[in-house]
Amino acid sequence: MAKLNKKVQERTHEGAPARSISPELQLRRSVLACLLWEDQFYEDGVEIAKRIADLIPKVEPGKVALLAIEAREQMKLRHMPLLIVREMARSAPHKKFVSDTLPRVIQRADELAEFLAIYWKEGKQPLSGQVKKGLAKAFTSFDAYQLAKYDREGAVKLRDVMFLVHPSPSSEEQGEIWKKLAEGTLAPPDTWEVSLSAGKDKKETWERLMKEKKLGALALLRNLRNMKQASVDEKLVIESIKSMHTERILPFRFISAARHAPQWEPYLEEAMMKCLKGAEKMGGKTVLLVDISGSMDAGLSGKSDMTRMDAACGLAVLARELCEDVEIFSFTDKTIQIPARHGFALRDAIISSQPHGSTMLGAAIDHCNKSCRFDRLVVITDEQAHDKVHDPATRGYMINVASYKNGVGYGAWLHIDGWSEAVLKYIGEIEKFNKAV
Repeated sequence: MAKLNKKVQERTHEGAPARSISPELQLRRSVLACLLWEDQFYEDGVEIAKRIADLIPKVEPGKVALLAIEAREQMKLRHMPLLIVREMARSAPHKKFVSDTLPRVIQRADELAEFLAIYWKEGKQPLSGQVKKGLAKAFTSFDAYQLAKYDREGAVKLRDVMFLVHPSPSSEEQGEIWKKLAEGTLAPPDTWEVSLSAGKDKKETWERLMKEKKLGALALLRNLRNMKQASVDEKLVIESIKSMHTERILPFRFISAARHAPQWEPYLEEAMMKCLKGAEKMGGKTVLLVDISGSMDAGLSGKSDMTRMDAACGLAVLARELCEDVEIFSFTDKTIQIPARHGFALRDAIISSQPHGSTMLGAAIDHCNKSCRFDRLVVITDEQAHDKVHDPATRGYMINVASYKNGVGYGAWLHIDGWSEAVLKYIGEIEKFNKAV
């Protein structure tokens, strides 16, 4: 990990002294809990994106490439990795990593066009050789269904990408698919969007797609309320939730789905826990400290009602399952111990434990240091402390779920950015490693 500058040069948005950190650490905290160009409570999305662009040339090229891949594959972010690679293409030392990084971060066919839209955000310009190679390599990953599903009208179309980068088909069959894409004759995909836009019966459409296993996990979660309104067979919905693949679903999406479809909450809770399959329990005593200050109520996106509180609660619910022995506290103006419940009952206990005010993180840590004996202290927060933050009494983990410029969780703290279950698995892995050495 990069060395820290111990001089306090910065402050959080609420006024607490913040650590001055290396460009690499600044880049990580700006990237790993960020939905691109979405405003946050204290900073707007354009400001954050500009900071990321300014930091990338200051960080070793190989580390930037690995960060883009981590953001996509572990933190399950879609657009942020595309921005990182676009900025890499501007920097001479970083360019050589572009052709290998692009195919790793482009995992859906529509991301081919989305990358070009980001590339041309400031005006059309020629594509670099590395960008062409990377897009061409990525293009070969998608079959006819995937290309047809995302062959949409827009500023940049999939055929535009194909014509610009000239990918080489891996077979005659793939060549025929691409010819149909160029001609606009690919067979329409069998998706819920296509069926419903064609005027087909909603109930019949949802039930058929679920029976045929053609409804993806994210589409299922987003449409539970619509299915309820259409009187879809409840047994079929429950069966689909139980069998859904959750590898690319962020924990807080289950919380949002349960908010809109509370009647299926037990099954959503069960599906959410799938991501912990095979994870080892953290031995000893854990204190879990969850930030419920006002800034945590800010939305993650202007297009949804999900909040940083949802992200924090999602991680808290999973963290609780990984702990053999745990005490749980919420903090804002006060530090309140709450019942160590499981699942969505814990989410409810956290959110309703006290009014959501300022971020008295320092006082909360001091309270836990003095009143609890523990083997580890895990804090889930946006780090915008109002007061000075001291070191943990023993091992301390600061999980940051925001992208603000300055934070406090460094030095004696192990700082982790992000809101996927990967941040929790990382704690287990680092402790296992430390025991082995």
